[in-house]
Amino acid sequence: MWKFGRRRRLPDGGVSPSPAHRGALFLDELPELGSRVLEVLRQPVEDRLSSISRTQGSVTLPANFQLVAAQNPCPCGFFGSPTKPCTCSSSMVTKYQKRISGPLLDRIDIHIQVPAVDYEKLTDRRMGEPSKNVRERVEAARDRQRARFAKLEGISSNADMRPAEVRKFCELDSACSSLMKTAMNQLQLSARAYHRVLELARTIADLAGSERIVASHLAEALQYRPRMQE
Repeated sequence: MWKFGRRRRLPDGGVSPSPAHRGALFLDELPELGSRVLEVLRQPVEDRLSSISRTQGSVTLPANFQLVAAQNPCPCGFFGSPTKPCTCSSSMVTKYQKRISGPLLDRIDIHIQVPAVDYEKLTDRRMGEPSKNVRERVEAARDRQRARFAKLEGISSNADMRPAEVRKFCELDSACSSLMKTAMNQLQLSARAYHRVLELARTIADLAGSERIVASHLAEALQYRPRMQE
């Protein structure tokens, strides 16, 4: 839940800033927010801090939250759909997708395309995995992470790792190293993306109960990197 502290009215008519810290921030129709608003997100997503400047001065507040965003593939929403033709021109699709800059996309760890749900799936009586089982698996993974970082100040989960911790806790065997090298060249991953892929692979391994990152964990993490629509 996204929570804000109590706000205080200032003499100049403004409002004193208060921390927006922890929880989740969901942004629907992400490209519609405007480039200026989106670029402001880059600092808190990367540094987990938010700097605010007012007439009285500047202040830096904690802003460690989970960003979840959604968008359509194009203005009409049907680009790439197997059932309904897209009415947008190629230039419209490209312009729409480029509203979100590469640096911001690079800071989002998991990118998933969600297809339309067909009638057969909606009416299927088979049950999926119970939420209770998923919760137990997540709690077990978080317990592993808390134990891993128990002696490190300021780190309680894989997402909090700095480059030094990534090197220590995300070691790759020869098969994984080869896979990562190929991915770096083919996907043109940045240094930031490299570390984020390893953090995500470590989390996938934790969810699977594995002490080490293996090729399947790394391959899954790599498939979540952003790709432009074709």
